[in-house]
Amino acid sequence: MDLLDFSECKLYFEEDLPPEAEEMLAQASREYGQPDAEIALLRANLMVPDNLTVLVGLYRFYFYQHRLEEALRVAERAMYLSGRQLSLPDWESLDESSLAIAAAISFGLLRFYLLALKAASVVLLRLGRIEESRARLHVLAAVDSRDQLGASKLLEVIATFENPDESDLSLVAA
Repeated sequence: MDLLDFSECKLYFEEDLPPEAEEMLAQASREYGQPDAEIALLRANLMVPDNLTVLVGLYRFYFYQHRLEEALRVAERAMYLSGRQLSLPDWESLDESSLAIAAAISFGLLRFYLLALKAASVVLLRLGRIEESRARLHVLAAVDSRDQLGASKLLEVIATFENPDESDLSLVAA
Protein backbone atom coordinates (compact mmCIF):
# COMPACT_ATOMS: atom_id res chain seq x y z
CA MET A 1 0.00 0.00 0.00
CA ASP A 2 1.29 3.43 -0.92
CA LEU A 3 1.22 5.47 2.27
CA LEU A 4 2.00 8.65 0.33
CA ASP A 5 -1.01 8.44 -2.02
CA PHE A 6 -3.65 10.96 -0.95
CA SER A 7 -5.60 11.00 -4.20
CA GLU A 8 -8.60 8.93 -3.10
CA CYS A 9 -8.98 9.63 0.60
CA LYS A 10 -10.53 12.09 2.99
CA LEU A 11 -8.00 13.72 5.31
CA TYR A 12 -8.53 14.45 9.00
CA PHE A 13 -8.58 18.22 8.57
CA GLU A 14 -11.45 18.04 6.06
CA GLU A 15 -13.86 17.18 8.87
CA ASP A 16 -16.14 20.08 9.70
CA LEU A 17 -15.63 21.91 12.98
CA PRO A 18 -18.24 23.95 14.81
CA PRO A 19 -17.64 27.67 14.14
CA GLU A 20 -16.76 28.28 17.80
CA ALA A 21 -14.01 25.65 17.66
CA GLU A 22 -12.76 27.08 14.34
CA GLU A 23 -12.49 30.48 16.02
CA MET A 24 -10.58 28.99 18.95
CA LEU A 25 -8.07 27.43 16.53
CA ALA A 26 -7.73 30.73 14.68
CA GLN A 27 -7.19 32.55 17.99
CA ALA A 28 -4.54 30.02 19.03
CA SER A 29 -2.77 30.58 15.73
CA ARG A 30 -2.83 34.37 16.13
CA GLU A 31 -1.61 34.18 19.74
CA TYR A 32 0.98 31.44 19.31
CA GLY A 33 3.64 31.63 22.01
CA GLN A 34 1.34 33.45 24.41
CA PRO A 35 -0.55 31.80 27.29
CA ASP A 36 -3.90 32.53 25.64
CA ALA A 37 -3.00 30.26 22.72
CA GLU A 38 -3.06 27.19 24.94
CA ILE A 39 -6.31 28.29 26.54
CA ALA A 40 -7.91 28.64 23.11
CA LEU A 41 -6.71 25.17 22.09
CA LEU A 42 -7.99 23.65 25.31
CA ARG A 43 -11.36 25.35 24.86
CA ALA A 44 -11.59 23.96 21.34
CA ASN A 45 -10.70 20.53 22.72
CA LEU A 46 -13.49 20.81 25.30
CA MET A 47 -15.95 21.69 22.53
CA VAL A 48 -14.95 18.80 20.28
CA PRO A 49 -12.80 16.38 22.31
CA ASP A 50 -12.67 13.74 19.56
CA ASN A 51 -11.70 16.08 16.73
CA LEU A 52 -8.35 15.20 15.20
CA THR A 53 -7.71 18.69 13.83
CA VAL A 54 -7.90 20.12 17.33
CA LEU A 55 -5.65 17.35 18.65
CA VAL A 56 -3.07 18.10 15.95
CA GLY A 57 -3.14 21.75 16.98
CA LEU A 58 -2.60 20.79 20.62
CA TYR A 59 0.17 18.36 19.72
CA ARG A 60 2.03 20.94 17.66
CA PHE A 61 1.64 23.57 20.35
CA TYR A 62 3.05 21.31 23.05
CA PHE A 63 5.78 19.87 20.84
CA TYR A 64 7.09 23.26 19.71
CA GLN A 65 6.87 24.61 23.26
CA HIS A 66 9.03 21.60 24.30
CA ARG A 67 6.27 20.37 26.57
CA LEU A 68 6.94 16.83 25.52
CA GLU A 69 4.96 14.92 28.14
CA GLU A 70 1.82 16.79 27.08
CA ALA A 71 2.67 16.26 23.40
CA LEU A 72 3.01 12.54 24.05
CA ARG A 73 -0.39 12.37 25.77
CA VAL A 74 -2.02 14.16 22.83
CA ALA A 75 -0.33 11.86 20.27
CA GLU A 76 -1.51 8.83 22.21
CA ARG A 77 -5.04 10.25 22.40
CA ALA A 78 -5.00 10.79 18.63
CA MET A 79 -3.86 7.18 18.15
CA TYR A 80 -6.59 5.93 20.46
CA LEU A 81 -9.36 7.86 18.70
CA SER A 82 -8.28 7.07 15.16
CA GLY A 83 -7.48 3.46 16.05
CA ARG A 84 -10.93 3.03 17.57
CA GLN A 85 -12.59 4.36 14.40
CA LEU A 86 -10.50 1.94 12.34
CA SER A 87 -11.05 -1.06 14.65
CA LEU A 88 -7.28 -1.38 15.03
CA PRO A 89 -5.70 -3.39 17.82
CA ASP A 90 -3.16 -1.75 20.12
CA TRP A 91 -0.07 -0.57 18.27
CA GLU A 92 1.91 -3.55 19.58
CA SER A 93 -0.37 -5.91 17.64
CA LEU A 94 -0.46 -4.08 14.30
CA ASP A 95 0.12 -6.27 11.28
CA GLU A 96 -0.60 -6.14 7.56
CA SER A 97 -3.96 -7.83 8.02
CA SER A 98 -5.22 -5.26 10.54
CA LEU A 99 -3.91 -2.46 8.31
CA ALA A 100 -5.73 -3.85 5.28
CA ILE A 101 -9.01 -3.88 7.20
CA ALA A 102 -8.37 -0.34 8.47
CA ALA A 103 -7.44 0.91 4.97
CA ALA A 104 -10.79 -0.36 3.68
CA ILE A 105 -12.53 1.75 6.34
CA SER A 106 -10.50 4.92 5.74
CA PHE A 107 -7.09 5.09 4.16
CA GLY A 108 -6.62 8.72 5.19
CA LEU A 109 -7.42 7.95 8.81
CA LEU A 110 -5.08 4.95 8.75
CA ARG A 111 -2.25 7.16 7.52
CA PHE A 112 -3.10 9.64 10.30
CA TYR A 113 -2.89 6.82 12.86
CA LEU A 114 0.52 5.70 11.59
CA LEU A 115 1.83 9.26 11.64
CA ALA A 116 0.54 9.69 15.20
CA LEU A 117 2.43 6.51 16.10
CA LYS A 118 5.56 8.01 14.55
CA ALA A 119 4.96 11.31 16.37
CA ALA A 120 4.72 9.47 19.69
CA SER A 121 7.98 7.69 18.83
CA VAL A 122 9.76 10.95 18.10
CA VAL A 123 8.54 12.49 21.36
CA LEU A 124 9.71 9.43 23.27
CA LEU A 125 13.14 9.82 21.64
CA ARG A 126 13.26 13.46 22.70
CA LEU A 127 12.34 12.39 26.23
CA GLY A 128 15.21 9.89 26.24
CA ARG A 129 12.84 6.92 26.42
CA ILE A 130 14.73 5.10 23.68
CA GLU A 131 13.42 1.56 24.20
CA GLU A 132 9.79 2.69 24.18
CA SER A 133 10.42 4.64 21.00
CA ARG A 134 12.32 1.81 19.38
CA ALA A 135 9.46 -0.64 20.07
CA ARG A 136 6.97 1.63 18.28
CA LEU A 137 9.35 2.30 15.42
CA HIS A 138 9.95 -1.44 14.90
CA VAL A 139 6.20 -2.01 14.58
CA LEU A 140 5.87 0.93 12.21
CA ALA A 141 8.82 -0.27 10.10
CA ALA A 142 7.34 -3.77 9.93
CA VAL A 143 4.06 -2.52 8.45
CA ASP A 144 5.69 0.09 6.19
CA SER A 145 7.91 -2.12 4.05
CA ARG A 146 8.85 0.74 1.69
CA ASP A 147 9.74 3.00 4.65
CA GLN A 148 7.57 5.79 3.32
CA LEU A 149 7.06 7.13 6.83
CA GLY A 150 10.75 6.96 7.72
CA ALA A 151 10.65 4.63 10.73
CA SER A 152 13.62 2.58 9.47
CA LYS A 153 15.66 5.74 9.05
CA LEU A 154 14.91 6.74 12.64
CA LEU A 155 15.92 3.28 13.82
CA GLU A 156 19.21 3.70 11.94
CA VAL A 157 19.80 7.04 13.68
CA ILE A 158 19.18 5.42 17.07
CA ALA A 159 21.61 2.61 16.23
CA THR A 160 24.26 5.10 15.08
CA PHE A 161 24.06 7.04 18.34
CA GLU A 162 24.15 3.88 20.42
CA ASN A 163 27.02 2.26 18.48
CA PRO A 164 29.14 4.95 16.85
CA ASP A 165 31.98 3.55 14.76
CA GLU A 166 35.57 4.75 15.07
CA SER A 167 35.29 7.23 12.21
CA ASP A 168 32.38 9.01 13.87
CA LEU A 169 34.35 9.26 17.11
CA SER A 170 37.35 10.77 15.36
CA LEU A 171 35.14 13.47 13.84
CA VAL A 172 33.73 14.33 17.23
CA ALA A 173 37.21 14.52 18.78
CA ALA A 174 38.52 16.81 16.03
